Amino acid sequence: MDIKIDLFSDTGTRPSDEMRKFMAEAEVGDEQLFEDPSVNRLTEMACELLGKEDAVYLPSGLMANQISFAVHCSPGDEIIMDASAHPIHYEGGATAVISGATIRGLEGEHGIFQLEQFEKAVRTKDYHDPQSRVLSIEQTSNLGGGRIWPLDLINTLTKRAHELGLKTHMDGARLLNAVAKTGISAKEYAENFDSVWFDLSKGLGAPVGSVLAGSNEFINKARYWKQRLGGAMRQAGIIAAGGIYALENNLDRLSVDNENAKLLAHKLAEIDKVDIDPENVDTNIVIFKIKGEDSADFAEKLLEEGLRVSVLHDKLRAVTHLDVTREEILEAVEIFREKL
Repeated sequence: MDIKIDLFSDTGTRPSDEMRKFMAEAEVGDEQLFEDPSVNRLTEMACELLGKEDAVYLPSGLMANQISFAVHCSPGDEIIMDASAHPIHYEGGATAVISGATIRGLEGEHGIFQLEQFEKAVRTKDYHDPQSRVLSIEQTSNLGGGRIWPLDLINTLTKRAHELGLKTHMDGARLLNAVAKTGISAKEYAENFDSVWFDLSKGLGAPVGSVLAGSNEFINKARYWKQRLGGAMRQAGIIAAGGIYALENNLDRLSVDNENAKLLAHKLAEIDKVDIDPENVDTNIVIFKIKGEDSADFAEKLLEEGLRVSVLHDKLRAVTHLDVTREEILEAVEIFREKL
């Protein structure tokens, strides 16, 4: 399969030659003993970026979500999130297996629910009910089409959650795309969350990992769960260095991905058979329908021309990233035109 333009996901980004060289020369040590200078530096950078006391480097965002839920919840507790959120659809039922918690999904708009919905979802203290324990927000909303949770709404929800005795968690896989779009700092977005993480291996272009941050107490508990779920990564500085390079070099260029997604959305909207509203595109995710076509079949037609997108039931998703140029976006649009 010869893929020329890959819009399947921003997880497909590959480390640049400069990043590879930086990784090859990284200082390393035993990360479990806090002796890996590169891992230590990465977690310090994450704490500064997010305004948190401590952080831990992890292999994946899924692990960051599940460790957070395991720290915050006891078996039978309930986590409140949007019905489109990643832990419901793409984490293999891990919440049931690892923390034993349940999830209550709210039907938001573009992956974003409102205060009234949240308040109605919080359980009573009746022993028949699972106990509401965590408010979880996905910034940006993946299945919501990369939409950004407004800071005012985040602050309103997190304040109310704390008043009701709930912990707050941000799945910040694409948080930094939101930062690039709005100019609001990651620290401001993360301020009222008890746990927050961001991905290094999506738009930032590193090959592996996420960083989970919170209070000293939270991260200490998180390290127990890291041990239970796989233990030490030992000389992980080689891969952590990819994250350091990304934070030092690739943050500002996330705005390019956002701009390319907007360009793609506007160009697709010019095609009669494409059902899309470009105003719904905030960051680097573009979700749309093809009128009169089966989505999976149409994706195969695109793939024959070297253009790969992902299929979401009756919709298609295209995700921009550092391995796709503006010129390739325009080329992708021409492939759509030819196939429609």
